[in-house]
Amino acid sequence: MIRSDFSNCLTANIEIRIPFFDLDPAGVAWHGRYFQYFELARCKLLESVAYSYEDMQKSGYLWPVADTSVRYVRPLTLNQVVHVTACLREWEMRLVVDYKIEDEHGVVVTKARTIQVPVDAETLELTLGGSPQILIDNVHEQLRSLEQTAD
Repeated sequence: MIRSDFSNCLTANIEIRIPFFDLDPAGVAWHGRYFQYFELARCKLLESVAYSYEDMQKSGYLWPVADTSVRYVRPLTLNQVVHVTACLREWEMRLVVDYKIEDEHGVVVTKARTIQVPVDAETLELTLGGSPQILIDNVHEQLRSLEQTAD
């Protein structure tokens, strides 16, 4: 289930202006483009815990998306400025990231979730041992840093 409360997780936020080439014949953003918006926010989130796609490869893991869920609440239109927020929910066995897209008034127009699973970069087989320790350590360090900032 996609949760809307992002208060107890690591987040990253990006701003996007909906370009003309993202529109479908009805004049709204084509549903498939939303995954690019989610990807941009997810990349910023992973970079904030020092686990970019380059870092993933160095750690010997690939992270294909295994499942997605999207709730389109309101359409996105040409030149609309929106904020896409990614929230890291799980990281020890798999990556579960929730997303929300909000309009300029803070109204949620889309909610989504992606689930990524760890795959051995050499064998391309699912790793049942969970996430690499470097990712777990980096997330825990970032969480500790946020707790200290809040105090």
